[in-house]
Amino acid sequence: MSTVQDTVGMPGSAVHFDAILHPNRSLSRGGFYILMSLVAAISATIGGFFYFSGAWPIFGFYGLDVVVLYFAFRQNYRRARMYEQVRLTEGALIVEKVDHRGGRRSWQFQPYWLRVNMDDPPRHESQVTLTSHGQAVIVGSFLSPEERLDFARALRAALDRQRQPVRPPVF
Repeated sequence: MSTVQDTVGMPGSAVHFDAILHPNRSLSRGGFYILMSLVAAISATIGGFFYFSGAWPIFGFYGLDVVVLYFAFRQNYRRARMYEQVRLTEGALIVEKVDHRGGRRSWQFQPYWLRVNMDDPPRHESQVTLTSHGQAVIVGSFLSPEERLDFARALRAALDRQRQPVRPPVF
């Protein structure tokens, strides 16, 4: 999911485009607790049936699936902390990628020469690529193809508006 804030036309605004892109995480914390409770209850019920039927080792395997599922979701939620920020100012387009551990990487482009490449219509493997002066970076690879296309169009529009010459008012 992406959050796009377009600040063109705001008085005193030096930022023309600001987007923070986050991977989609469809299961909330509350949903996670409900799902884990249901899985644990079902596993305990079926495992208990085997335990009381004399096949007690199987009970441990039913507990193991709950533990593995729990750790898989914990890893998924850790990865949800990653994001990418794309900010267009008067003199630069800055891309900052923050991974799930908090590590940061940053790229800076001169907006006048920047190209935004994206397949239209988008395909599953289509990527938003920002290129300028031999430097390239892929942005929003975790977004759906439609979200990537919407982001590319919004960024192109902001770049086009910024590249327009300022004309004095005609009286």
